[in-house]
Amino acid sequence: MILYTFPVRTAFIDRDLEMIRPVAAIKPLEFTQSPVKLPFYFILQFFQLLWFLPRTSQYLCFFGGYHSVLPVWIGKVFGKKCTIQAGGTDCINMPEIGYGNFRKKWLRIATVYSFKNCSLILPVAEALVKQDYSYDPQINPMQGLLNLIPDLKTPIQVIPNGFDTDFWRDLGKTRKPLSFISVATGTSNPSRAIVKGYDLIEKLAEQHPNWSFTLVGDSAYFSSNKNIRVLGKMKPYELLELYNSHQFYLQLSTSEGFPNALGEAMASGCVPIGSAVGAIPEIIGDTGIILIQKNYTELDNQVQLLTSSYQFLPSARERIKTHFSFSLRKRLLINMLGL
Repeated sequence: MILYTFPVRTAFIDRDLEMIRPVAAIKPLEFTQSPVKLPFYFILQFFQLLWFLPRTSQYLCFFGGYHSVLPVWIGKVFGKKCTIQAGGTDCINMPEIGYGNFRKKWLRIATVYSFKNCSLILPVAEALVKQDYSYDPQINPMQGLLNLIPDLKTPIQVIPNGFDTDFWRDLGKTRKPLSFISVATGTSNPSRAIVKGYDLIEKLAEQHPNWSFTLVGDSAYFSSNKNIRVLGKMKPYELLELYNSHQFYLQLSTSEGFPNALGEAMASGCVPIGSAVGAIPEIIGDTGIILIQKNYTELDNQVQLLTSSYQFLPSARERIKTHFSFSLRKRLLINMLGL
């Protein structure tokens, strides 16, 4: 049995479970993101790991952090493989915008210990391994695991996310003209909103009152712009309908690993607009626009040009089907886990 630990359950976790369950028994164990609850969860996780130890063949963690310390340690003690899927924040140090595991002393220690002592690291994007970051000039360009942990010796293999394009599809419905959508959680936290590029979206909305914007994922997020609609978390079929009612998808993140919502939206027929961070340029390719540096004027110019010429771009859906399929990720992941 594989024990799969993670700080919070997401669609990404559910998709991994769906990939692995047909070939191996897997038990999900959720940790916590709450600093107050950390001591309790360390104790709880310790006893969970001991309870399942006789039946555990290997450990799988999504993100490196507090939740991966005990699986890595127990894996070393009892000779069991422990794989960490690096997802984004665990490979970043951006105190300038309040983002990344490496900006907090104890979280940095936990993250470094986990990555240096696990058996295998599977990042979702090449940029998480090593990158010369240049999107936001105020941020240190030295990002990625090999820049932040120079003596890291653990084997690393990049496995991009994959999408079920039978579910995420273009329903052929009429899309509202000049409509934009973006999906992110936790954006009622101001620093999180900046990480997800909402500061640029707010400027676009302010400058273009005839355009409509939908921000999904955090109902507590507040916008003073009347052309911005805020919605809470959505179920997949609800998101599918939302994607299909919008023309453009915005992924203007200041930092990112491999954004799932971008791939879902593209597979659902949205034209992508993204920032040059993480795997975003690789995902979008030539099917939309990529903002090379954080500059509102440049963004505004590019988006206005796109709104009148997007119909001449290659299909975003076809790019996801070709390069980021569910079956490709499943095959790579199962192979790296030795299943």
